[in-house]
Amino acid sequence: MDHSGHGTTMDLPPFTLGRGLAWSADSFFLIACLLGLALYGWGVARLVRRGDKWPVGRTVAFVTGVLSIGLMMCTKLNDYGMVMFSVHMVQHMVISMVSPILILLGAPITLALRALPPAGRGRKGPRELLLMLLHSRYMRVVTHPVFTIPMFIASLYALYFTPLFDFLMGSRVGHIAMMVHFLAVGLVFFWPIMGVDPGPHRPGYLMRMLELFAGMPFHAFFGIALMMASTPMVTTFENPPASLGVEALSDQNAAGGIAWAFSEVPSVLVLLALLFQWYASDQRQARREDRAADRDGDKELEAYNAYLASLNARGN
Repeated sequence: MDHSGHGTTMDLPPFTLGRGLAWSADSFFLIACLLGLALYGWGVARLVRRGDKWPVGRTVAFVTGVLSIGLMMCTKLNDYGMVMFSVHMVQHMVISMVSPILILLGAPITLALRALPPAGRGRKGPRELLLMLLHSRYMRVVTHPVFTIPMFIASLYALYFTPLFDFLMGSRVGHIAMMVHFLAVGLVFFWPIMGVDPGPHRPGYLMRMLELFAGMPFHAFFGIALMMASTPMVTTFENPPASLGVEALSDQNAAGGIAWAFSEVPSVLVLLALLFQWYASDQRQARREDRAADRDGDKELEAYNAYLASLNARGN
């Protein structure tokens, strides 16, 4: 039995962190990660060559996000994740909640818009097509909280508590599709909340916090449901290989604890990013107002002082 397509999962030795981090590349994710890093590097290099600056922090965030996907999918963690619910849950949580946050902080869309050359009048190149996609009705729908929050929740309950999960885990293509889905759902959920890139749905900062906390508790409830279950709830992990030395129910309880704990980690990361963005936005607004005051000689303040002087004159 070889669901993952890169290693026999039935005779794996008992899990240890060292064994889990051993190299075992999934070709699809290896190529995708290398391509993503190469394209991002090309964009940064293009900006640098023409004398533009690109924040180092964004590059670090993006690279770390892509490497986190590689860590989950190009090591033995992916093999163990085919037969151990707890390891699979680590994959799911990282790819759906940690990797998207880091990738979004890297602002890849902004980089693409700055690096891609305009196609010229009357023509449509990659930059123009990207702009069309950003302003499309499709993007307005998939980034709206009415869509993103239910999709974020359904990726847990409608997947794990129905036969769909077992069907997807039954083939390498299905497994890849599921992991890509986790990443895509995380990206569209967190993008309107804390993404640096421009998007069609960009509410105020308080509303973004409400969107964040509307989705996170359901992860905690999902984890508690797994921890409290008295029988295995997912057929795929009902009978782990004897070589692992694990019991299905205890492994499921561990998976629930991982899901519950991960509901807190992204919340803190996103909240810190939001507060930083809010502060930076206020600082930019204050600088704009200062520049406007310098240009007009602070006429509003002069008018207010004149008004106070007139009131004082009437009182006398």
